[in-house]
Amino acid sequence: MGIPLLGGVGLGVAPCNPSVMSDRAFPIIGVQDLPATRAFYEELGFSQTYQFPSEGEAGFVTMQRGSSSIGIGAGGAINEDRFGYWVYVDDVDATLERLKASGATVVAEPEDQPWGERVARTRDPDGNLIYLGAAL
Repeated sequence: MGIPLLGGVGLGVAPCNPSVMSDRAFPIIGVQDLPATRAFYEELGFSQTYQFPSEGEAGFVTMQRGSSSIGIGAGGAINEDRFGYWVYVDDVDATLERLKASGATVVAEPEDQPWGERVARTRDPDGNLIYLGAAL
């Protein structure tokens, strides 16, 4: 079902204008109980703006409050990454190559996803998980 997110659940984000896609970035957290976490963020004024898959039990949701957003993925386990940072870029392959040449660890090579984005995963110098994404 796509690149695993913090416990094997595919990640998706709401489509947006590709000409400004590289201006967007947001944190992603992996959780044990997505409905409870979604309700928690709703109490903080966030509203769900996206769900993947679009029908049935959510494996991933995007919550928005004003200009801030957070991605929440189901299935975060104690021994897995519980936090990641999604960064839209103009060209996933070229960006990953530049980062790799600079010494970044590649977690997953670029791959087209069923929700219409190309995605790769890498790590920053401190080991934090970074998602690179671009519209197909």
